[in-house]
Amino acid sequence: MAQSITAAQAGGHARSAPGIRLLGWTILAIMSAFLINNAVNIGYGTPTLAEAIGGRAASGAIVPILIYAVCLGLGAFYVLSTGTTALRTDGRRLHRFNLYLIRACFWSVLFVGIVDAAIAQMRVEHMLTLFFSEDTSRALGRSAYVGPYIHMPLVALGFVVALFTRTLGFTWLTLLIVVAELLIVFLRFVFSYEQALMGDLVRYWYAALFLFASAYTLFDEGHVRVDVFYSGFSTRKRGVVNAWGSILLGVTTCAVILAIGLNGKTAIINAPVANFEITQTGAVGMFIKYQMAAFLAIFAITMIIQFVSYLFEAVADIRDEPGHREHQPIAH
Repeated sequence: MAQSITAAQAGGHARSAPGIRLLGWTILAIMSAFLINNAVNIGYGTPTLAEAIGGRAASGAIVPILIYAVCLGLGAFYVLSTGTTALRTDGRRLHRFNLYLIRACFWSVLFVGIVDAAIAQMRVEHMLTLFFSEDTSRALGRSAYVGPYIHMPLVALGFVVALFTRTLGFTWLTLLIVVAELLIVFLRFVFSYEQALMGDLVRYWYAALFLFASAYTLFDEGHVRVDVFYSGFSTRKRGVVNAWGSILLGVTTCAVILAIGLNGKTAIINAPVANFEITQTGAVGMFIKYQMAAFLAIFAITMIIQFVSYLFEAVADIRDEPGHREHQPIAH
């Protein structure tokens, strides 16, 4: 694993950059506070920060203010208490955390996809009563039961498994998508058998593959780049482009996704998740539509974390600090 680099260890060449670090961690603190405030707003009806500041909150106005104050305070405390930490070290710590988050999400969708598809198949073929009681069989036909009591434990299991694995799962998830597609074709054209749940599973895994892999692909320079001038730039000029692009284009775009998707109980992400929304196929399909709405939030969150990491690396390039990641790859 790559060693951490501090300003002291680099003999002063990797100078402290508290301003940039404070900017990055402030962005993450605001995002964290927004997500926490959104959760308590939907779950317990506490006001949002805008309602509290605008005087539109009948009660509990102090709650969002405290949430933002604590998150911003923790971010500032971290920066001040680790003042000698180099930008690259901070960026790579964020990247490693993001890898864990992405890895956990991949394991979660793998477990949920397999189990929910099996339940849906038994539900369609009226086989649930062969394995479960009448009450449990009826409950497995309701998304409000399957979501919290089947899906959420599997998601938790995914986060636990991710602690002990290092593979991100892109390759395996891609293989499973291909296998699922082949199975659909084989059953449809050989046995004339098809169920809505088959298409649901493929769409579910496809969405996870593309949305969860985006942050890692950004780090790995794997996104399509329409390059006219960039490849001819020096490392410092590339750093300038990447630093400004991370803030003005990357973070702002993802912030808009979160702001629109999590703007109240009827928002396009909040509403499906809160109601465990299912597709129009109903009981003959999988109960995973609400999770696919949540994928948009996960995409925006992981991208913001990665953009802040990218910002730290870019500014380190501008300052010509040691440890450029092309020469010192990070152990995943």
